[in-house]
Parts: sequence; structure tokens; C-alpha cells
Amino acid sequence: MGEQTIYWAAAGFEAARRLDEVATEERQRGLHGHSFRVELQHRVPGSAPDCAPAPHHDLQQRLQEVLSLLDYQLLNDRLPQPTDRRVLHWIVQQLNLPGATHCKLWVGPRQGVIRDWTGQWHSWRRDRFEAAHRLPHVPAGHQCGRMHGHGFQVQLQWQSTDEARIQALQAHWQVLRQTLHQRCLNQVAGLEIPTSEMISRWIWLALKPSAPELGAVTIFETATCGAVFNGLEHGIWKDHSFDSATVLETQGPSAWSKGGMTPVGEALTPADEQIYGHTYVLRLGLVAPVEPLLGWTVDFGDVKALFAPVLACLDHQPLHEVLALRTHSQLTRWVYEQACLQLGALRRVSLWDTPDTGYTLEQDAHVFALTG
Repeated sequence: MGEQTIYWAAAGFEAARRLDEVATEERQRGLHGHSFRVELQHRVPGSAPDCAPAPHHDLQQRLQEVLSLLDYQLLNDRLPQPTDRRVLHWIVQQLNLPGATHCKLWVGPRQGVIRDWTGQWHSWRRDRFEAAHRLPHVPAGHQCGRMHGHGFQVQLQWQSTDEARIQALQAHWQVLRQTLHQRCLNQVAGLEIPTSEMISRWIWLALKPSAPELGAVTIFETATCGAVFNGLEHGIWKDHSFDSATVLETQGPSAWSKGGMTPVGEALTPADEQIYGHTYVLRLGLVAPVEPLLGWTVDFGDVKALFAPVLACLDHQPLHEVLALRTHSQLTRWVYEQACLQLGALRRVSLWDTPDTGYTLEQDAHVFALTG
């Protein structure tokens, strides 16, 4: 696939619904409500135009406009039997965006559906287990060599949206979860080296025979790092944040209006410049084989240490002066190019300037195709 630039936007809405004909649980048949959230990604061939003003913000505005039609509404008034899949399908139709998109619907904090880049549908569920572990073969003095614990989060993704089938798959997971919850993972057969990579693969191998629809297993070891396994590749990510100043990007006409999406750029002039800032969140995604003795692809600590010189150039800096970076697309590309020099396994850089808007630059990061 080669290099891809992806615009990212998210927004939420509150709505009620009834699923009286399709619900597998009695409580879903009555009137009930959710906090819904949509995360939208749109691919741009090649690199993003460096002169584009802020197309990810325009995309987010367009998403908000569509979701406002559902906010504080009864979804049954918009579409019959508003299942998760039908709701997201309706949203995608209303957006009417040309090109490839990836959409993820959150129905509350623990479940939803995904329409992937190819138009295929997936369901996802998120759960949690509490466990202790230590990594037995790390160098002397490494903090993970000491016994410690985590509240691990697990996200399971299935290539199915049939609710009855999803309930059956969930039941398989709940049985397996009892093997992990409130346990020392080193004592679980097959998890003698319980890294996030090994845990995701262990769950995959345990569930796949009874759940052929399983598409990916994602482990959130902490709020800022984790691993994903899709049966073929291992990927990990590590988040960083930095606080920086920049200049306001000139806003032209909305580049993402319904019926067309051509980024519109305007050159900055001194009169247009307005200094402001962000707490940026940066996610590095790496893909590599698992090292058998250590059980990881790349040590999270090594990622942090190797990336530290790049982060120092960004944190508490006026980016437009120090690095002459005036757009978020320029900043994302600069980070990617600098991080690649330190991290050979790097395949993806995601940069969020707000919790609801961002950019991604990636190189054939197939393992992250569903997890985003």
C-alpha cells in the first residue's frame, strides 16, 4: 500500500432507541439510551498537502453536522430497528465522503462496530482483568523484572455483526477471562513470559478455534501503551504528550463540504498569524517479530528512551520558530522522519492536536488496520 496520510476526526451524540425485534437481551427491547461516539478516518493518497489549513478540523465539523441530526433523538424515528451497524451505516451515508474511510462506533465505553477501509463490518467488545506479572529474562535492574500488576484492558474484534453470534463469542471470552483475572500471569500455562505481545497472542490462540470470526486482540497494558495481534503480525504502540505553541493556520472555505473533499490551502501572512498552543498526544506504532527470550517486539522503555531526543525538540517549544513547522501535516511528517532514524520498526505516527482531531502517517501498518 505504501505511505498513507490519514485525517482523523471524532464526535459524539446522545440518543435513545428500541430494538424490540432484533435484541438478544430483554432489556434492549425496551426504550433505552446511550452515549454514542464516532471515530472517523479518511485516507489521502501520498502525503498531506503542507499548505492545507486544517482539513482534519473541517472533517470534524462535517461529522458534527451529521451527528447533530441524531443528538437527543429517538433513533427509531430515523431508521427501523437502529442496531449498531444500521446506525453507523446511516452516518456513513449522510457523510457522503469520497475515497476510503474507516469508521468506528462506540456504544458506551465497552462495545460497538467498525466499518473498515474495505467496507467490511466488525464488532468489538472491551473488557478488563486485574493481574500480576514479571518478565523473567529482562536485564538486571529493569523495572519489569520485579513482580508488579496492571489493570489490563482487552479489546476483541470479530468479523461479524450478528448479535446472537457476538453473544456466543462473548461467552467464550468470559470463560477464558477467569484464567487471567486475579492471577499471576507467569503461573498460567503458555504465559511464562507475559508481555503484552504474548498475552494478545495467547488469547488469540485460545479463542480462535471456537471463534473463527476473531480478527484482532488488543491489550492495553497501561493508558499509554499496548499491543495488538491479528494472527499474522505483532504491533505495539507508545503514547507521548507534549505542550507546544504554534501559529493559527489560516482557515479558508470548508474543504470537507458534502459532495467534495479537496483540501483548500491559503498561505500565511504576518497579519494572519495568531500564536496559540496545544497539548499534543503522539502515538508511535511499531511492527516487528517477537524476540523469543524476552517476549516483546520492542521494549516500551526503549521506545521512550530512543524517542526522547525527538520529544525534547517539541515539548515546551514554539514550533513555528524552532522547527519552522506551521501545519499539523508538516509536524506529523517531521516527527515520522525523525523517529524513523531512531526506531527502525516504526510503521505509524498519529498526532492529535485535540481529543477529536488529528493526523496519521503510516507505512503498510496492516496490524493496526482495525485498531486505529
